[in-house]
Amino acid sequence: MLDFLIELITTPAVMLGLVALVGLLIQRKNAADVTKGTLKTILGVLILSAGSGVIVQYLEPFATIFTQGFQLTGVVPFDEAVVGALSEKVPEIARNGSLILAFGFVINIILARFSPFKYIFLTGHMLWIMSGALAWAFYDLGYQTVEAVLWGSMIQGLACVLFPALAQPIMRKLTGSGDIGYGHFTTAGVVLSAGIGKLAGNPQKSTEQMKMPKSLEFFKDTAVSISCVMVLIYLISVLMAGPEFMKSISNDQNWIVFAIVQGLGFTAGVLILLQGVRMFLGEIVPAFRGVAQKLVPGATPALDCPVVFAFAPNALIIGFLSSIVGMVIGMLVSQSFGAIVPLPSIIGGFFTGGIAGIFGNTWGGRRGAMISGLIYGLVLTIPVALFFPMYGLEAYGVTGIALLVSDALIVLSGVKLLHSLHLLPIVVPAVIVALIVWGIVRNGRNKGAELKQ
Repeated sequence: MLDFLIELITTPAVMLGLVALVGLLIQRKNAADVTKGTLKTILGVLILSAGSGVIVQYLEPFATIFTQGFQLTGVVPFDEAVVGALSEKVPEIARNGSLILAFGFVINIILARFSPFKYIFLTGHMLWIMSGALAWAFYDLGYQTVEAVLWGSMIQGLACVLFPALAQPIMRKLTGSGDIGYGHFTTAGVVLSAGIGKLAGNPQKSTEQMKMPKSLEFFKDTAVSISCVMVLIYLISVLMAGPEFMKSISNDQNWIVFAIVQGLGFTAGVLILLQGVRMFLGEIVPAFRGVAQKLVPGATPALDCPVVFAFAPNALIIGFLSSIVGMVIGMLVSQSFGAIVPLPSIIGGFFTGGIAGIFGNTWGGRRGAMISGLIYGLVLTIPVALFFPMYGLEAYGVTGIALLVSDALIVLSGVKLLHSLHLLPIVVPAVIVALIVWGIVRNGRNKGAELKQ
Protein backbone atom coordinates (compact mmCIF):
# COMPACT_ATOMS: atom_id res chain seq x y z
CA MET A 1 0.00 0.00 0.00
CA LEU A 2 2.82 2.39 0.88
CA ASP A 3 4.56 1.66 -2.42
CA PHE A 4 1.28 2.41 -4.22
CA LEU A 5 0.89 5.78 -2.46
CA ILE A 6 4.51 6.71 -3.15
CA GLU A 7 4.06 5.79 -6.81
CA LEU A 8 1.06 8.14 -6.98
CA ILE A 9 2.92 11.02 -5.36
CA THR A 10 5.95 10.61 -7.61
CA THR A 11 3.91 10.32 -10.83
CA PRO A 12 2.96 13.94 -11.58
CA ALA A 13 0.29 13.22 -14.19
CA VAL A 14 -1.57 10.73 -12.00
CA MET A 15 -1.23 12.77 -8.82
CA LEU A 16 -2.48 15.97 -10.42
CA GLY A 17 -5.23 14.06 -12.18
CA LEU A 18 -6.37 12.81 -8.77
CA VAL A 19 -6.28 16.38 -7.42
CA ALA A 20 -8.53 17.45 -10.30
CA LEU A 21 -10.82 14.44 -9.75
CA VAL A 22 -11.24 15.16 -6.03
CA GLY A 23 -11.77 18.87 -6.64
CA LEU A 24 -14.42 18.30 -9.26
CA LEU A 25 -16.22 15.70 -7.12
CA ILE A 26 -16.20 18.06 -4.13
CA GLN A 27 -17.79 20.72 -6.34
CA ARG A 28 -20.44 18.13 -7.34
CA LYS A 29 -19.77 18.48 -11.04
CA ASN A 30 -21.59 16.08 -13.33
CA ALA A 31 -19.94 12.91 -14.62
CA ALA A 32 -19.07 14.46 -18.00
CA ASP A 33 -17.28 17.45 -16.43
CA VAL A 34 -15.45 15.22 -13.93
CA THR A 35 -14.26 12.90 -16.68
CA LYS A 36 -13.23 15.75 -18.98
CA GLY A 37 -11.44 17.72 -16.27
CA THR A 38 -9.55 14.71 -14.93
CA LEU A 39 -8.46 13.42 -18.33
CA LYS A 40 -7.47 16.85 -19.67
CA THR A 41 -5.40 17.49 -16.55
CA ILE A 42 -3.56 14.18 -16.95
CA LEU A 43 -3.13 14.71 -20.71
CA GLY A 44 -1.90 18.26 -20.17
CA VAL A 45 0.77 17.06 -17.74
CA LEU A 46 1.77 14.24 -20.09
CA ILE A 47 2.05 16.70 -23.00
CA LEU A 48 4.08 19.03 -20.79
CA SER A 49 6.35 16.11 -19.82
CA ALA A 50 6.67 15.07 -23.46
CA GLY A 51 7.73 18.60 -24.36
CA SER A 52 10.26 18.60 -21.53
CA GLY A 53 11.57 15.26 -22.79
CA VAL A 54 12.03 16.64 -26.30
CA ILE A 55 13.86 19.68 -24.91
CA VAL A 56 16.19 17.46 -22.87
CA GLN A 57 16.73 15.21 -25.89
CA TYR A 58 18.01 18.13 -27.94
CA LEU A 59 19.95 19.74 -25.10
CA GLU A 60 21.94 16.65 -24.08
CA PRO A 61 24.19 16.54 -27.17
CA PHE A 62 24.51 20.32 -26.95
CA ALA A 63 26.07 20.02 -23.48
CA THR A 64 28.70 17.62 -24.89
CA ILE A 65 29.36 19.88 -27.89
CA PHE A 66 29.59 22.97 -25.67
CA THR A 67 32.06 21.24 -23.34
CA GLN A 68 34.25 20.13 -26.26
CA GLY A 69 34.04 23.42 -28.12
CA PHE A 70 35.07 25.53 -25.15
CA GLN A 71 37.41 22.92 -23.62
CA LEU A 72 35.63 22.60 -20.26
CA THR A 73 36.23 19.83 -17.72
CA GLY A 74 34.67 19.28 -14.32
CA VAL A 75 31.60 17.80 -12.61
CA VAL A 76 28.10 17.80 -14.07
CA PRO A 77 25.42 19.36 -11.81
CA PHE A 78 22.55 16.86 -12.09
CA ASP A 79 20.22 16.43 -9.11
CA GLU A 80 18.27 13.41 -10.35
CA ALA A 81 21.51 11.56 -11.10
CA VAL A 82 22.89 12.28 -7.61
CA VAL A 83 19.78 11.07 -5.77
CA GLY A 84 19.40 8.09 -8.10
CA ALA A 85 23.03 7.01 -7.68
CA LEU A 86 22.90 7.35 -3.88
CA SER A 87 19.64 5.39 -3.73
CA GLU A 88 21.19 2.63 -5.82
CA LYS A 89 24.38 2.49 -3.77
CA VAL A 90 22.67 2.59 -0.34
CA PRO A 91 19.25 0.88 -0.07
CA GLU A 92 18.60 2.60 3.29
CA ILE A 93 18.77 6.00 1.57
CA ALA A 94 16.26 4.81 -1.03
CA ARG A 95 13.88 3.47 1.63
CA ASN A 96 14.16 6.48 3.94
CA GLY A 97 13.79 8.87 1.02
CA SER A 98 10.52 7.21 0.00
CA LEU A 99 9.17 7.45 3.56
CA ILE A 100 10.25 11.09 3.88
CA LEU A 101 8.50 11.88 0.61
CA ALA A 102 5.23 10.26 1.74
CA PHE A 103 5.13 11.63 5.29
CA GLY A 104 6.54 14.98 4.18
CA PHE A 105 3.54 15.39 1.89
CA VAL A 106 1.25 14.79 4.89
CA ILE A 107 3.13 17.45 6.88
CA ASN A 108 2.76 19.80 3.90
CA ILE A 109 -1.03 19.36 3.93
CA ILE A 110 -1.21 19.90 7.72
CA LEU A 111 0.85 23.09 7.48
CA ALA A 112 -1.19 24.33 4.53
CA ARG A 113 -4.37 23.69 6.54
CA PHE A 114 -3.34 25.38 9.79
CA SER A 115 -0.39 27.72 9.14
CA PRO A 116 -0.48 31.07 7.28
CA PHE A 117 1.50 29.52 4.37
CA LYS A 118 -1.23 27.77 2.41
CA TYR A 119 0.75 26.09 -0.36
CA ILE A 120 0.53 22.47 -1.47
CA PHE A 121 3.67 21.47 -3.34
CA LEU A 122 2.76 19.36 -6.38
CA THR A 123 6.01 19.04 -8.37
CA GLY A 124 6.74 15.33 -8.01
CA HIS A 125 10.36 15.15 -9.17
CA MET A 126 11.34 18.02 -6.87
CA LEU A 127 9.71 16.24 -3.91
CA TRP A 128 11.73 13.16 -4.81
CA ILE A 129 14.99 15.12 -5.07
CA MET A 130 14.53 16.89 -1.72
CA SER A 131 13.43 13.74 0.13
CA GLY A 132 16.36 11.78 -1.32
CA ALA A 133 18.81 14.53 -0.40
CA LEU A 134 17.45 14.64 3.16
CA ALA A 135 17.66 10.85 3.47
CA TRP A 136 21.29 11.05 2.31
CA ALA A 137 22.13 13.85 4.79
CA PHE A 138 20.65 11.99 7.77
CA TYR A 139 22.30 8.72 6.73
CA ASP A 140 25.64 10.52 6.42
CA LEU A 141 25.16 11.98 9.91
CA GLY A 142 24.49 8.53 11.37
CA TYR A 143 20.76 8.82 12.13
CA GLN A 144 18.68 5.66 12.42
CA THR A 145 15.63 5.19 10.19
CA VAL A 146 12.97 6.41 12.66
CA GLU A 147 14.79 9.64 13.47
CA ALA A 148 15.82 10.23 9.87
CA VAL A 149 12.25 9.85 8.62
CA LEU A 150 10.78 11.89 11.49
CA TRP A 151 13.03 14.93 11.10
CA GLY A 152 13.30 14.55 7.35
CA SER A 153 9.51 14.55 6.90
CA MET A 154 9.13 17.65 9.06
CA ILE A 155 11.83 19.50 7.13
CA GLN A 156 10.37 18.39 3.79
CA GLY A 157 6.92 19.65 4.83
CA LEU A 158 8.36 22.98 5.92
CA ALA A 159 10.27 23.38 2.65
CA CYS A 160 7.07 22.71 0.71
CA VAL A 161 5.29 25.71 2.24
CA LEU A 162 8.13 28.16 2.97
CA PHE A 163 9.83 28.22 -0.42
CA PRO A 164 6.63 28.80 -2.45
CA ALA A 165 5.74 31.59 0.01
CA LEU A 166 9.10 33.24 -0.76
CA ALA A 167 8.31 33.39 -4.49
CA GLN A 168 4.63 34.27 -4.22
CA PRO A 169 4.97 38.10 -4.35
CA ILE A 170 6.64 37.73 -7.77
CA MET A 171 4.16 35.07 -8.89
CA ARG A 172 1.22 37.27 -7.92
CA LYS A 173 2.57 40.20 -9.90
CA LEU A 174 3.53 38.02 -12.88
CA THR A 175 0.25 36.12 -13.20
CA GLY A 176 -2.07 38.87 -11.94
CA SER A 177 -3.54 36.55 -9.30
CA GLY A 178 -2.61 34.21 -6.46
CA ASP A 179 -4.08 31.13 -8.14
CA ILE A 180 -0.76 29.32 -8.59
CA GLY A 181 2.57 29.23 -6.75
CA TYR A 182 6.13 28.38 -7.77
CA GLY A 183 6.77 24.76 -6.80
CA HIS A 184 10.44 24.20 -7.58
CA PHE A 185 13.38 23.90 -5.21
CA THR A 186 15.35 26.60 -7.01
CA THR A 187 13.27 29.31 -5.34
CA ALA A 188 15.99 30.94 -3.25
CA GLY A 189 18.26 31.25 -6.28
CA VAL A 190 15.72 32.72 -8.69
CA VAL A 191 14.22 35.11 -6.11
CA LEU A 192 17.68 36.35 -5.08
CA SER A 193 18.62 36.85 -8.75
CA ALA A 194 15.37 38.68 -9.49
CA GLY A 195 15.91 40.90 -6.44
CA ILE A 196 19.32 41.95 -7.74
CA GLY A 197 17.84 42.49 -11.21
CA LYS A 198 15.17 44.70 -9.65
CA LEU A 199 17.82 47.06 -8.24
CA ALA A 200 19.16 47.90 -11.69
CA GLY A 201 16.04 47.54 -13.81
CA ASN A 202 12.76 49.22 -14.67
CA PRO A 203 9.61 47.04 -14.58
CA GLN A 204 7.86 49.45 -16.98
CA LYS A 205 10.23 48.38 -19.78
CA SER A 206 9.15 44.77 -20.17
CA THR A 207 10.84 42.26 -22.45
CA GLU A 208 7.39 41.51 -23.85
CA GLN A 209 7.00 45.10 -25.12
CA MET A 210 10.26 45.26 -27.03
CA LYS A 211 9.76 47.22 -30.25
CA MET A 212 11.21 45.90 -33.47
CA PRO A 213 11.39 47.23 -37.04
CA LYS A 214 8.44 46.07 -39.12
CA SER A 215 10.74 43.89 -41.18
CA LEU A 216 11.67 41.99 -38.00
CA GLU A 217 8.26 41.84 -36.35
CA PHE A 218 8.03 38.14 -37.14
CA PHE A 219 10.48 37.69 -34.23
CA LYS A 220 7.56 38.44 -31.89
CA ASP A 221 6.31 34.96 -32.72
CA THR A 222 7.64 32.69 -29.95
CA ALA A 223 8.35 29.81 -32.33
CA VAL A 224 10.36 32.02 -34.71
CA SER A 225 12.38 33.83 -32.04
CA ILE A 226 13.32 30.65 -30.16
CA SER A 227 14.20 28.88 -33.41
CA CYS A 228 16.54 31.65 -34.56
CA VAL A 229 18.27 31.96 -31.20
CA MET A 230 18.76 28.21 -30.72
CA VAL A 231 19.95 27.54 -34.27
CA LEU A 232 22.51 30.34 -33.88
CA ILE A 233 23.72 28.94 -30.53
CA TYR A 234 24.05 25.44 -31.98
CA LEU A 235 25.92 26.71 -35.05
CA ILE A 236 28.44 28.62 -32.92
CA SER A 237 28.96 25.61 -30.65
CA VAL A 238 29.48 23.08 -33.47
CA LEU A 239 31.90 25.46 -35.19
CA MET A 240 33.93 25.65 -31.96
CA ALA A 241 33.80 21.86 -31.50
CA GLY A 242 35.03 21.24 -35.05
CA PRO A 243 33.89 18.89 -37.84
CA GLU A 244 35.97 15.91 -36.69
CA PHE A 245 34.43 15.83 -33.23
CA MET A 246 30.97 16.42 -34.67
CA LYS A 247 31.15 13.23 -36.73
CA SER A 248 30.96 11.18 -33.52
CA ILE A 249 27.98 13.19 -32.25
CA SER A 250 25.95 13.56 -35.43
CA ASN A 251 26.23 9.94 -36.67
CA ASP A 252 27.90 11.19 -39.87
CA GLN A 253 25.09 13.66 -40.59
CA ASN A 254 26.37 16.93 -42.05
CA TRP A 255 27.32 18.96 -38.99
CA ILE A 256 25.65 22.18 -40.20
CA VAL A 257 22.42 20.31 -40.94
CA PHE A 258 22.73 18.64 -37.54
CA ALA A 259 23.01 22.03 -35.80
CA ILE A 260 19.96 23.42 -37.61
CA VAL A 261 17.82 20.34 -36.89
CA GLN A 262 18.87 20.32 -33.22
CA GLY A 263 17.97 23.98 -32.79
CA LEU A 264 14.58 23.53 -34.44
CA GLY A 265 13.95 20.32 -32.48
CA PHE A 266 14.53 22.23 -29.26
CA THR A 267 11.91 24.78 -30.35
CA ALA A 268 9.45 22.00 -31.13
CA GLY A 269 9.89 20.76 -27.56
CA VAL A 270 9.15 24.22 -26.17
CA LEU A 271 5.96 24.51 -28.25
CA ILE A 272 4.78 21.07 -27.11
CA LEU A 273 5.49 22.01 -23.50
CA LEU A 274 3.56 25.29 -23.74
CA GLN A 275 0.54 23.49 -25.23
CA GLY A 276 0.56 21.08 -22.31
CA VAL A 277 0.81 23.96 -19.84
CA ARG A 278 -2.25 25.66 -21.32
CA MET A 279 -4.34 22.49 -21.17
CA PHE A 280 -3.12 21.56 -17.71
CA LEU A 281 -3.67 24.97 -16.10
CA GLY A 282 -7.07 25.35 -17.72
CA GLU A 283 -8.29 22.33 -15.73
CA ILE A 284 -6.18 22.05 -12.56
CA VAL A 285 -6.69 25.57 -11.20
CA PRO A 286 -10.53 25.49 -11.18
CA ALA A 287 -10.50 21.91 -9.88
CA PHE A 288 -7.97 22.72 -7.16
CA ARG A 289 -10.28 25.39 -5.81
CA GLY A 290 -12.69 22.61 -4.88
CA VAL A 291 -9.99 20.84 -2.85
CA ALA A 292 -8.91 24.08 -1.25
CA GLN A 293 -12.40 25.15 -0.26
CA LYS A 294 -13.19 21.87 1.51
CA LEU A 295 -9.91 20.39 2.75
CA VAL A 296 -7.45 23.30 2.91
CA PRO A 297 -9.34 26.60 2.66
CA GLY A 298 -7.40 29.19 0.68
CA ALA A 299 -4.69 26.75 -0.44
CA THR A 300 -2.60 27.48 -3.54
CA PRO A 301 -1.07 24.74 -5.73
CA ALA A 302 2.72 25.16 -6.08
CA LEU A 303 3.52 23.92 -9.60
CA ASP A 304 6.54 23.20 -11.78
CA CYS A 305 8.42 26.03 -13.50
CA PRO A 306 6.97 25.60 -17.05
CA VAL A 307 3.57 26.87 -15.83
CA VAL A 308 4.86 30.47 -16.08
CA PHE A 309 6.75 30.23 -19.38
CA ALA A 310 3.82 31.53 -21.42
CA PHE A 311 3.56 34.71 -19.32
CA ALA A 312 6.86 36.10 -20.66
CA PRO A 313 8.41 34.00 -23.48
CA ASN A 314 10.92 36.74 -24.44
CA ALA A 315 12.15 36.95 -20.84
CA LEU A 316 12.46 33.16 -20.82
CA ILE A 317 14.96 33.22 -23.68
CA ILE A 318 16.83 36.26 -22.29
CA GLY A 319 17.11 34.54 -18.91
CA PHE A 320 18.33 31.34 -20.55
CA LEU A 321 21.04 33.05 -22.60
CA SER A 322 22.15 35.27 -19.71
CA SER A 323 22.35 32.28 -17.37
CA ILE A 324 24.69 30.50 -19.79
CA VAL A 325 27.01 33.52 -19.68
CA GLY A 326 26.75 33.54 -15.88
CA MET A 327 27.53 29.82 -15.68
CA VAL A 328 30.66 30.21 -17.79
CA ILE A 329 31.81 33.09 -15.57
CA GLY A 330 30.96 31.06 -12.46
CA MET A 331 32.91 28.12 -13.80
CA LEU A 332 36.00 30.31 -14.30
CA VAL A 333 35.60 31.79 -10.80
CA SER A 334 35.33 28.28 -9.30
CA GLN A 335 38.43 27.25 -11.18
CA SER A 336 40.35 30.28 -9.92
CA PHE A 337 39.92 29.45 -6.23
CA GLY A 338 40.82 25.81 -6.67
CA ALA A 339 37.39 24.26 -6.06
CA ILE A 340 35.78 21.66 -8.27
CA VAL A 341 34.51 23.14 -11.51
CA PRO A 342 30.77 22.66 -12.21
CA LEU A 343 30.10 22.49 -15.94
CA PRO A 344 27.30 24.68 -17.27
CA SER A 345 23.93 22.95 -16.84
CA ILE A 346 22.24 23.77 -20.13
CA ILE A 347 19.00 22.09 -19.07
CA GLY A 348 19.01 23.96 -15.75
CA GLY A 349 19.85 27.12 -17.65
CA PHE A 350 16.77 26.83 -19.82
CA PHE A 351 14.20 25.72 -17.27
CA THR A 352 15.29 27.69 -14.21
CA GLY A 353 17.58 30.28 -15.81
CA GLY A 354 14.51 31.07 -17.90
CA ILE A 355 12.51 31.46 -14.68
CA ALA A 356 15.16 33.85 -13.34
CA GLY A 357 14.71 35.90 -16.52
CA ILE A 358 10.92 35.90 -16.17
CA PHE A 359 11.08 36.84 -12.49
CA GLY A 360 13.74 39.46 -13.21
CA ASN A 361 11.56 40.96 -15.94
CA THR A 362 8.58 41.04 -13.57
CA TRP A 363 10.51 43.13 -11.06
CA GLY A 364 13.02 44.93 -13.27
CA GLY A 365 12.01 44.79 -16.94
CA ARG A 366 14.46 43.95 -19.72
CA ARG A 367 17.56 44.92 -17.78
CA GLY A 368 16.25 43.03 -14.77
CA ALA A 369 15.77 39.90 -16.91
CA MET A 370 19.35 40.04 -18.22
CA ILE A 371 20.93 40.73 -14.84
CA SER A 372 18.76 38.17 -13.07
CA GLY A 373 19.70 35.48 -15.60
CA LEU A 374 23.39 36.36 -15.28
CA ILE A 375 23.31 36.24 -11.48
CA TYR A 376 21.40 32.99 -11.54
CA GLY A 377 24.10 31.49 -13.76
CA LEU A 378 26.55 32.27 -10.96
CA VAL A 379 24.15 30.66 -8.46
CA LEU A 380 24.12 27.50 -10.59
CA THR A 381 27.90 27.16 -10.38
CA ILE A 382 29.75 28.89 -7.51
CA PRO A 383 27.60 27.53 -4.61
CA VAL A 384 27.79 24.05 -6.19
CA ALA A 385 31.59 24.29 -6.10
CA LEU A 386 31.68 25.65 -2.55
CA PHE A 387 29.24 23.13 -1.08
CA PHE A 388 30.51 20.07 -2.98
CA PRO A 389 33.31 19.15 -0.49
CA MET A 390 30.80 19.28 2.41
CA TYR A 391 28.87 16.24 1.20
CA GLY A 392 31.58 13.76 0.26
CA LEU A 393 29.83 12.03 -2.63
CA GLU A 394 33.00 10.17 -3.57
CA ALA A 395 32.78 8.19 -0.33
CA TYR A 396 29.64 6.57 -1.75
CA GLY A 397 31.25 5.81 -5.10
CA VAL A 398 29.39 8.66 -6.80
CA THR A 399 31.73 10.69 -9.01
CA GLY A 400 31.47 13.27 -11.78
CA ILE A 401 28.09 14.69 -10.69
CA ALA A 402 26.96 17.25 -8.10
CA LEU A 403 23.79 18.48 -6.40
CA LEU A 404 22.51 21.66 -8.05
CA VAL A 405 19.20 23.02 -6.72
CA SER A 406 19.75 25.99 -4.41
CA ASP A 407 16.99 25.19 -1.92
CA ALA A 408 18.35 21.67 -1.31
CA LEU A 409 21.86 23.09 -0.74
CA ILE A 410 20.42 25.53 1.82
CA VAL A 411 18.32 22.86 3.56
CA LEU A 412 21.16 20.32 3.77
CA SER A 413 23.54 22.97 5.10
CA GLY A 414 20.94 23.90 7.72
CA VAL A 415 20.57 20.25 8.74
CA LYS A 416 24.32 19.89 9.22
CA LEU A 417 24.51 23.14 11.20
CA LEU A 418 21.60 22.25 13.52
CA HIS A 419 23.05 18.76 14.01
CA SER A 420 26.45 20.16 14.96
CA LEU A 421 24.77 22.45 17.50
CA HIS A 422 22.53 19.61 18.81
CA LEU A 423 19.47 21.76 18.06
CA LEU A 424 17.75 19.71 15.37
CA PRO A 425 15.16 18.02 17.68
CA ILE A 426 14.31 21.42 19.18
CA VAL A 427 14.27 23.83 16.25
CA VAL A 428 12.39 21.80 13.64
CA PRO A 429 9.33 20.88 15.77
CA ALA A 430 9.35 24.38 17.29
CA VAL A 431 9.10 26.01 13.85
CA ILE A 432 6.20 23.73 12.86
CA VAL A 433 4.32 24.40 16.12
CA ALA A 434 4.97 28.16 15.82
CA LEU A 435 3.58 28.25 12.27
CA ILE A 436 0.46 26.31 13.25
CA VAL A 437 -0.18 28.50 16.32
CA TRP A 438 0.40 31.63 14.23
CA GLY A 439 -2.11 30.40 11.66
CA ILE A 440 -4.75 29.49 14.25
CA VAL A 441 -4.38 32.85 16.03
CA ARG A 442 -4.55 34.77 12.76
CA ASN A 443 -7.64 32.85 11.64
CA GLY A 444 -9.27 33.61 14.98
CA ARG A 445 -8.56 37.30 14.60
CA ASN A 446 -9.92 37.33 11.06
CA LYS A 447 -13.14 35.63 12.16
CA GLY A 448 -13.46 38.08 15.04
CA ALA A 449 -13.07 41.01 12.67
CA GLU A 450 -15.73 39.53 10.35
CA LEU A 451 -18.18 39.15 13.24
CA LYS A 452 -17.68 42.77 14.30
CA GLN A 453 -18.47 43.92 10.77
